[in-house]
Amino acid sequence: MSARHQLVAAWLAVVALGGATSAQAEPYLAVQQGYKCVTCHVNPTGGGLRNAFGTVFTENALPANTLPPDFPVWSGAILDRMRLGADLRASDTQIEVPDSATVRTRRIDQIRAYANLSLVKDWLDYYLDEGLAPGDARPIEYYGKLNEPKSGLYLKGGQFYLPFGWRLQDNTALVRETSGIGMTTPDRGFELGLERPEWSAQLDYSRGAANLQSGHGHELTGQVVWIRSEWRVGAAASLTSSALGDRQVDGLFAALRTGAVAWLGELDLVRDDGFPEGTRRFLGALGEVDWAIRKGHNLKLTGEYLDPDRSLANDQKTRWSALYEYTPIPFVQLRAGFRRYRGIPQNEVDNRRMLFLELHLFL
Repeated sequence: MSARHQLVAAWLAVVALGGATSAQAEPYLAVQQGYKCVTCHVNPTGGGLRNAFGTVFTENALPANTLPPDFPVWSGAILDRMRLGADLRASDTQIEVPDSATVRTRRIDQIRAYANLSLVKDWLDYYLDEGLAPGDARPIEYYGKLNEPKSGLYLKGGQFYLPFGWRLQDNTALVRETSGIGMTTPDRGFELGLERPEWSAQLDYSRGAANLQSGHGHELTGQVVWIRSEWRVGAAASLTSSALGDRQVDGLFAALRTGAVAWLGELDLVRDDGFPEGTRRFLGALGEVDWAIRKGHNLKLTGEYLDPDRSLANDQKTRWSALYEYTPIPFVQLRAGFRRYRGIPQNEVDNRRMLFLELHLFL
């Protein structure tokens, strides 16, 4: 193998090992059921620990086969004031690059433990999301949340995921690469939120990922979603003030349910002043179709687009994916998928193919 091909193989190994970390959110489930994120999750913006309804849904509505009636039921509740949960994801990934050796990795992508402590019932909570995977043991989310039950208002402070667009299970999605906001980039700050039957809105003040080293600057993030039973539409915006250059991200996202099929889309536009050559504008887009073939079986098809510099011609990237998700019994999911990347012909890595199998265990 030439030195160039060895470099490509090493880079792909890093991608497979470092870029496959995934979270728990699957927004298509909310769209298929007509739910809001907070219907099933403790965190109002989704992901992580499931609430009482989310646990019941996971046990009874999601799997192809339910457990026998006399089988012990997991509720997640410990006494009256605490909920616990966990997620484990493992994968077997094969990446093929033109004219290069195939790279195959088997690994545990994540082990996560969750806890929510009700300090004052219905009014004050403390939430913790702890990463336990080998080489990645760290607190990921930790925050206090003050609720006003009647109005739906809440205020949380600590470290948490910022609300922006679809909270996708796949953190390598091109729209998440475009916005730079996802479930691999928790930030420290405060979030003011409002949860009403047909509305969900958040306004965040945080330090900003671009300011982790300098300690100067801030990020303002806002999102609002109008939710109906068969469709929803949302808008999000983020403004980062940084010594490295300001950054603005605007996003639109929407979903529609037609029978057993859920349609999701997102478009993100970025203006970034932090490049040595000056301001760069780029664009990312996602289209996703999820077909609930029958109970416990879901077929996911996605098409993605990224223009990393709108001032340059012919530098666009696309990614096409087909995944089958099978949930045989409660708390166990198997996923198998194929992914095809397309980019400029001179960059072999941008024209790679990926095959993967994933095991997801969750409580």
